[in-house]
Amino acid sequence: MEAIARYFEIEAKGSSIRTEILAGLATFLTMAYIIVVNPAILSKAGMDFGAVFVATILAAAIGTLIMGLWAKWPVAMAPGMGLNAFFAFGVVLGMKQTWEVALGAVFLAGILFFLLSLTGLRQWIINSIPRSLKYGIGAGIGFFLAIIGLKNAGVVIDNPATLVGLGDLSSMPVLLAGLGFVGMVALDRLKVPGAIVISILVVSIIAWIFGVSDFAGIVGPMPSMAPTFLQLDIGGAFSLALIGVVFAFLFVDFFDTAGTLTSVANVAGKVDADGNIEGIGRAVISDSVATVAGAALGTSNTTSYIESGAGIKEGGRTGLTAVTTAVLFLLCLGFAPLAQSIPGFAAAPALVFVAAYFARNLKDMDWEDVSEYAPAILAAILMPLTFSIANGIAIGFISYAVIKLLSGRFGEVNPAILLVAVLGVLHYAFGT
Repeated sequence: MEAIARYFEIEAKGSSIRTEILAGLATFLTMAYIIVVNPAILSKAGMDFGAVFVATILAAAIGTLIMGLWAKWPVAMAPGMGLNAFFAFGVVLGMKQTWEVALGAVFLAGILFFLLSLTGLRQWIINSIPRSLKYGIGAGIGFFLAIIGLKNAGVVIDNPATLVGLGDLSSMPVLLAGLGFVGMVALDRLKVPGAIVISILVVSIIAWIFGVSDFAGIVGPMPSMAPTFLQLDIGGAFSLALIGVVFAFLFVDFFDTAGTLTSVANVAGKVDADGNIEGIGRAVISDSVATVAGAALGTSNTTSYIESGAGIKEGGRTGLTAVTTAVLFLLCLGFAPLAQSIPGFAAAPALVFVAAYFARNLKDMDWEDVSEYAPAILAAILMPLTFSIANGIAIGFISYAVIKLLSGRFGEVNPAILLVAVLGVLHYAFGT
């Protein structure tokens, strides 16, 4: 124990081994829903549920262990919400790409992320992207998750006259999904750890009892990884049509990571007297390596989770918090039957609940400058309406650059904005 305390500098950080372990448990409980939700989403793209279940756990464990043991941050990682939905519904079902090619695009995005993390370009890019677009894109990802969650719950359905319409609110799946959502909100408001997981399980149990869905058991052998392991098609991802997709994976993962790490840095005591974030380089590299590993295992981008804040609020200050979370993820490998028994409408409310959190980005928008908020809102609206994060990002940047140039504000269009805007134009001109 002394060696562990010394390695993680637990006393110097004002913590204890007991506190770190409890913090790791708190983090795990708040993000354990991804074990069920991620394979449920990616299986819509034709991927094997069991294999993705294992890949999700291993990607989370590997990334979180690297973050804890090497970067020594109390931050956990797992396949990112929004990115998994874009992978399945945007790239595979929307663009008619194979999931193998989509995994190849995730792998390439991870490699680019890694290279950026090794250079000064990382800081340059982060500082160059307008805050308004960051907020708009963050909210748009939330809206994208929401429409998928509402669709999976049966609340939103196809309508030939209006594109979308209201589903049958008297059906059991819709009623149970509604119960799950309000349960998540109420439990979270009451500060109950694991609010999402608890609500998913309660709704699932009710569904099993009343025969709305089938129960396959709790524990069983670990599913085979063969259907997804190393099945990525990197060559297929090297096409002009996939430029926007690779960039979307890279952009969202990159800024999601930067935002998460920046958010938790102050609370975790990672900011020095000069305002510099301690160990940010290692943390970002850990994230990029996790994405590459996750793609090889068979899952969409693995990224830092804002839910790590739950563990930090419990006193987690060192990498031992992350290591604890990783171990708890690994212990879930034997629960595949339980994960496969969770009905889609029980997991769907988690997407809407997380979407509500993402939408909070809008409150920080500069609402006094129309040239700032108009392109950002356009990006946010287009993501759910076109079922594509890539479209929102591309058109958001293109409109931002054009509006600024036409209004004579040339100094606000930096090289990074122009680069993304040009890539967006090329994507629409030659990639579709």
